[in-house]
Amino acid sequence: MAKLLLGTLDNKTLHIVAMGNWILQSITKEIQKELAIEQEKIYALLQNNVVHTVSFQYKNDKEQENSWGTLLLSVFCSIKDEAEKRKIRVDVSLLPEKMQKLINIVYNDPLSNIDDSHNFLYNFGELCEKKFLQIKTAMDFVGEVTLAFGSFVCGKSAATAKDIWQEIYNAGVSSLPIISLVSILLGLILAFVSAIQLQVLGAEVYVSSLVSVSMVRVMSPVLTGIVIAGRIGASYAATIGSMQVNEEVDAIKTFGMNPIEFLVLPRILSLSIMMPFLTVYSDFMGILGGYIVANLGYDISFYAFVDNVQNFAKMEHIWIGLFHAFVFGILIALTGCYQGMASGRDAEAVGRATTMAVVHSIIGIIVSTSIITIILSAHKM
Repeated sequence: MAKLLLGTLDNKTLHIVAMGNWILQSITKEIQKELAIEQEKIYALLQNNVVHTVSFQYKNDKEQENSWGTLLLSVFCSIKDEAEKRKIRVDVSLLPEKMQKLINIVYNDPLSNIDDSHNFLYNFGELCEKKFLQIKTAMDFVGEVTLAFGSFVCGKSAATAKDIWQEIYNAGVSSLPIISLVSILLGLILAFVSAIQLQVLGAEVYVSSLVSVSMVRVMSPVLTGIVIAGRIGASYAATIGSMQVNEEVDAIKTFGMNPIEFLVLPRILSLSIMMPFLTVYSDFMGILGGYIVANLGYDISFYAFVDNVQNFAKMEHIWIGLFHAFVFGILIALTGCYQGMASGRDAEAVGRATTMAVVHSIIGIIVSTSIITIILSAHKM
């Protein structure tokens, strides 16, 4: 029969002794009532602040193993919780070794003894696991976008032409002023730098060729991509992230709509369509900036400038630049929408998602430019 006895109170140490068989099958309702009364007496002593230490002990007269079960452990743990609330020390050293281990498992994290601040392998493994989960989440997002695009092609998508045209206007027309300013200034800079070097050889007339080829092939797509990443990519992350905070994305799911089709797909389609057009506009504005320097600084006529542009800016360079722009549009839209969808549910998370969208977009632009350049260079070789 299970018993819970209060021992003597020596030096403000309360000895609690458990006896008998504590297997659940042997506990009757009468025994449960008696145990509850004994627990209330123990709690009363703990509340009187006359106890500084609680000592647990288990005695089995029959000397049978495994005569205690989860009930006894739960009783000891509940008393231990009450004692720790009142900052009373609990001593379990007199309990059987197995019981001590189980109580320690309940109150101690098995990994708490690992000093992860100095364990390189632990930190490295945790970092790898986190990165693998991030990669898996990003790949799942790309897969969902691909399926949504397939539904759009089949005419079964929730995305409408109105949504796409609205995003085209936001990404395209509203971005023209800043692209105009930055492209003209970049053309001015390229013209000044190249003219200084060509002046040594007396070949200032070729300023137009250097500016045009540089802008058309690489500089305009990269510059436009960075501007769009800071303006549109951040806007995508902030907008969708704010919808996450306001639970609007959950509401879309509740209505039976796919948020990828409704929120992400129109933005990706619009930006991938508009980026080549914005790049062509940036090409024109950059070459215009180069002409201003060539005409005002080195007295190169308009016809000579245009003739060199036509001779050196071949269609091959234009197509390469447009391909860069198309890839950048997809990368920026994917990154901004992914960060918004993966954003947390607070204002700080939205700001963090916006920052990560810009940073990852710029990194993606630089990496993809390097890869495309290496592939095209290897193909020519």
